[in-house]
Amino acid sequence: MRITIAAAGKFRRGPERTLYETFAERLSWPIQLKEFEDGAKLGPQERRSKEAERLLSAVPDGAILIALDETGSGLSSRAFASRIGRWRDEGIADLAFIIGGAEGLDRALIKRASLVLSLGPMTWPHLMVRAMLAEQLYRAEAILRGHPYHRG
Repeated sequence: MRITIAAAGKFRRGPERTLYETFAERLSWPIQLKEFEDGAKLGPQERRSKEAERLLSAVPDGAILIALDETGSGLSSRAFASRIGRWRDEGIADLAFIIGGAEGLDRALIKRASLVLSLGPMTWPHLMVRAMLAEQLYRAEAILRGHPYHRG
């Protein structure tokens, strides 16, 4: 299974990037982070729409699309792992996770997603979301392998 994370904004050097890289390197699944930065001064809806186009351009053909959004479902780590395991067992080769910018995700993009996932009711910095997602992907892989990393 291959993982793509398409995200609005770009990492700089810092603890968030280091944390993301720590968990991304632990994964046996290939993972690719594609970031898009838009310096244009646009209104909120225009910005969401333009970001949606760019983010979707990074999604491999046939990939399951997972949108990270505060309106999404909150899954336990085991439920998240189970969902990924089910897709893997169905022969899905690619998962694509979408992380929007400060204005959130375009509603049309959210409607296209197979899963809309929330990391909780709090608002998180978008750079932290990359790191938290990478850790949860590593945790899901560990759960599916029966590795003791997940003790919860």
